[in-house]
Amino acid sequence: MEEILQLLADDARLTPAQIAERTGRPEAEVKTAVAKLEKDGVIRRYKTVVDWDKAGVEHVFGFIEVRVSPERGVGFDSVAERIVGFPEVHSLYLMSGTYDLLVVVQGKTMREVAYFVAERLAPLDHVLSTATHFVLKRYKVDGDVMEERSENKRLPVTP
Repeated sequence: MEEILQLLADDARLTPAQIAERTGRPEAEVKTAVAKLEKDGVIRRYKTVVDWDKAGVEHVFGFIEVRVSPERGVGFDSVAERIVGFPEVHSLYLMSGTYDLLVVVQGKTMREVAYFVAERLAPLDHVLSTATHFVLKRYKVDGDVMEERSENKRLPVTP
C-alpha cells in the first residue's frame, strides 16, 4: 500500500496500469487497493500544484502564528474547529514551540489577509495573540521546485 500511495503522491495522474507496471502487481489488485484507500479516506483527494505567478493570477499566502488558551476537556480542538470553518483558511496545523497553531491563509491581496486576521481570527475566544508572515516568493511547493534553475552566468575567476 505504501508504494502505491507514494507513487500517487508523486504523480496523481498515474493510471492503475502504470502503477501496476511500476510495482509489479496485477492491475486489478491496484484498482481494488486504490478504491479501498479512497473509500477509507486515506486518499483524501487528487490535486494539482499550480504556479500562480506563471498563470498571471494574484494570490497572497499568509502564515499566521496563533497562541491559544486551550479549553478544559478539549484542548486546542475547539478553537481549531472554528478556524477550519473559515473559507480563507488553506491549512491549519497544531505546532510545538512558541505558538500553538499555524494557520495558512490564502487571499487576493495582503489587505484581504490582514483583514481576515484582524476581524475574524484574532477576536475568537481563547486566541491570545497572532503574528502574520506573508509569502514573498515560493521556491518549492509540495516537493515541486517552482523555478527552473538558470545556468550560472558568472564569469570564471582566473588567476
